[in-house]
Amino acid sequence: MATENSFFSPRPESLSLPVEEKGEGEQVEVAAEATTSIGVFNLSDELGHVVTTETGPTPPAAKVNRSFQSKLAEREANVNQRRKKTQGAEKERGRFGWARSRRKRQRYVEKNGRCNVQHGNMRETYRYLTDIFTTLVDLNWRCSLFVFVMAYAITWLFFGAIWYLIAYCRGDLDHLDDETWTPCVNNVNGFISAFLFSIETETTIGYGHRVITDQCPVGTMLLLLQAILGSMVNAFMVGCMFVKISQPNKRAETLVFSKHAVISLRDDKLCLMFRVGDLRSSHIVGANMRAKLIKSKQTQEGEFIPLDQTDISVGFETGDDRLFLVSPLVISHEIDARSAFWDMSQAQLEKEDFEIVVILEGMVEATGMTCQARSSYLAEEVLWGHRFSPMMSLAEGFFDVDYSTFHHTFEVDTPSCSARELSLATARHEAHMYWSISSRLDEEPNIANQAAKPGSVNGKGRVGLTLIDGVIQEQSGLGELNGSVTTDQSESEA
Repeated sequence: MATENSFFSPRPESLSLPVEEKGEGEQVEVAAEATTSIGVFNLSDELGHVVTTETGPTPPAAKVNRSFQSKLAEREANVNQRRKKTQGAEKERGRFGWARSRRKRQRYVEKNGRCNVQHGNMRETYRYLTDIFTTLVDLNWRCSLFVFVMAYAITWLFFGAIWYLIAYCRGDLDHLDDETWTPCVNNVNGFISAFLFSIETETTIGYGHRVITDQCPVGTMLLLLQAILGSMVNAFMVGCMFVKISQPNKRAETLVFSKHAVISLRDDKLCLMFRVGDLRSSHIVGANMRAKLIKSKQTQEGEFIPLDQTDISVGFETGDDRLFLVSPLVISHEIDARSAFWDMSQAQLEKEDFEIVVILEGMVEATGMTCQARSSYLAEEVLWGHRFSPMMSLAEGFFDVDYSTFHHTFEVDTPSCSARELSLATARHEAHMYWSISSRLDEEPNIANQAAKPGSVNGKGRVGLTLIDGVIQEQSGLGELNGSVTTDQSESEA
């Protein structure tokens, strides 16, 4: 505050505020144009904060100063609040300064894992019929139930019509009251009875009222054909329904990903992290994690590649991508020279337009079928300088996981520069430390040479310096010390 007061001189006496007297007993109003002369200076454009200086109080106008200061404080608070709202709701400016909102990126993969891609103008639709089983399994439940009902109804009606045609051609319908006539199928007197006999034959119910006789070889062949085709229809449709019911798609609903991804320091290196967890007590066997960066790019030849996919390493080289997903885990991607985020800083992250797709694959322990869970993070869903809150605690005899903090993050001190700039700064610091230590080691021989010279005489002997194991030590006394210094008495005797 003392430094700031030295920059700005107090208000001179000549710059007094204009006031109006409205009569005795009324409060004095102060003009709004002279608000800056009280000693408050706004330097938010240069210093990023407001610098205030205080002037000495004037006892005669205590009531006026009190009213003015309260109004000024209120006005300054309103201005700061309005400025914060303006900065928070600030939009990008166009070419002529017109405000424009940032267009929200269309997701390639939704947060629930659904791929937001639709195929159109497919002319080779016959390829779906070559894999009719997979086509039926991929249908939604409404279409699957419709196909299931229609498959049985059409076969029953088809064979019922053939049984009615056989009875009509043989003349069984004309001899219904003739007891001496042997029909092809007993008690078939119309289309309805023929349709019921077709259902009994295909479903092997066999009520016993309508039966085939041995006087109709055509009916015997038709009975064999319907029994075989009926078994095939049952196997096909029941198989489709069983596979559709046992699909592990719903198992992926209990595999959850964090709402945001974070970037912060881990072991002095910038890392991109997100959290994954399994809500069920039955585990995913052989869980494997993958990540892809979806971003359009243009090659050096000018070719534009929309939605280009780049692999993001989450520990494939070290085996960290194979998870033991018993409790929620934080998946980390180290931003190194091979990473796509090597040159990305915090300011550049806010301007980027990309999508990170994360894929978790594994085998369901209960059914043994492969399950895949997917999610994605847009650029605005990546929080710079945040870290995930811990959610595991030690209870009595077990580890307690609190899923209420699964998506919670908190801010930590993180440099806003890119990983490349951080690596260069670390390398320069290490090089400076290395050369400073080397220069000190080079200076020690010079110090040793100076120490080899005889010192001053003190008493009976001379005092000298000797370099022992890199340490300079002071020596004194009679006789030779370590072969470096001799006294006057030893020299006279020699």
